[in-house]
Amino acid sequence: MTYFFSLVLQQFGRVRQAAALLAVLAACVAGAAHAQDTTFKTEELDQMLAPIALYPDSLLAQILMASTYPVDVKDAAAWTKANPDAKGDAAVKQVEGQSWDPAVKSLAAFPQVLTMMGAKPNDVQRLGDAFLADPARVMDRVQFLRKKAQEAGNLKSNEQQKVSTQTDAGKQAIIIEPAQPEQVYVPVYQPSVAYGSWMYPSYPPYYWAPPPYYYPGGAFVGGFLWGAAVVGIANGLWGNCNWGGGNVNINVNKFNNVNVNNRRESGNNSFQHNAERRGDVPYRDSKSRENYGRKQADGAQNRESFRGKDGRDAERSRANETLRDRGADPAAGRDKLQGADRERANNAVRDSSNRGSVGDGSRGAGGGDRGGNLGGDGSRGAGNNAFSGARDAGGAQQRNIDRGQASRSSAGAGGANRSFSGGAAGGGARAGGGGGGGRGGGGGGRR
Repeated sequence: MTYFFSLVLQQFGRVRQAAALLAVLAACVAGAAHAQDTTFKTEELDQMLAPIALYPDSLLAQILMASTYPVDVKDAAAWTKANPDAKGDAAVKQVEGQSWDPAVKSLAAFPQVLTMMGAKPNDVQRLGDAFLADPARVMDRVQFLRKKAQEAGNLKSNEQQKVSTQTDAGKQAIIIEPAQPEQVYVPVYQPSVAYGSWMYPSYPPYYWAPPPYYYPGGAFVGGFLWGAAVVGIANGLWGNCNWGGGNVNINVNKFNNVNVNNRRESGNNSFQHNAERRGDVPYRDSKSRENYGRKQADGAQNRESFRGKDGRDAERSRANETLRDRGADPAAGRDKLQGADRERANNAVRDSSNRGSVGDGSRGAGGGDRGGNLGGDGSRGAGNNAFSGARDAGGAQQRNIDRGQASRSSAGAGGANRSFSGGAAGGGARAGGGGGGGRGGGGGGRR
């Protein structure tokens, strides 16, 4: 009995050990999954925000919104490459017919910005993922970086920008605005200089190199390169930073002035991500997937439906309308082919079966057609039908015997030898039946 209880206790101990091990494994798996699903670390946020944190507030706001649509940004960058001199409100008007999100269209006013974003697609996607996951945290890190630049003596008012400090909803914020409302300078700067000593050696700041076309010479002064101002910006910059609310706001009047075909209601002044414009780019974190994943899938399905049956039917209908406008009716043409034209086609087939038949010969004078007269003495046309031999099994067998004899006779009779002209006795190798020759035998083969 003691031995039995000892065994039970041993087994119980093993079960407890196994349960503990499973619990540890489950915790590891859950921890790994959680690590993959967490938002960016502070070091990563500062790293990706470093190239743009010192931009004017309004431009920064529209970059943050546009970065949530990486596919549209890629397309807009390609458009800018093809239209390098388009800028300002005029450029925004030029892209009005594009399907991109309005935030992306607004960046057409700043070709240098779109060029830099197009060169860093991974950075852009990460920036958009961070903003969607936690916009308030992104805004806070921007303010942290601006304070670092200010402490380093590298953020101050000048002829390109106006820098001030304001209190927004109880929060103190550093504001950057253009020195002249309709002249916007886009600075390119070296983060390792602008922010002083960088805080995270393991996470060096991102750097967006200046496009030479828009920053000729490329001479940095105090770590900054300004380039030429973008002029004529009255409505193109319709976004702004809501530092107190931890998000971005939209000036509805300016938005509607430049997006005449996509107007907003007066009270709709906050950014709302449109998942249908996301394309096939996945969302990084579970919160974003929960908020936008379903809409993204619906948008993809709608695009597929448009490209699929519905789209093909619409294109086919438009093609038929074009043909009718030009005097052609595809439906009438099909009906005509099924009527009189079909009858003419059948007559042509029947005529071809009788072509070349004269009397009782086919392609010559005698009984020898190519392959012979299968029915006796008739050709394909007059007299007997070309398939009449098929109805006479005995005749077919006899013809096979005759064909073999004719072939042997041709081989030994000195001169027949598959000739197309005349022939020796007994006909050619491919002899016909009955009395005719093969290709060269008997009567007229091919001359």
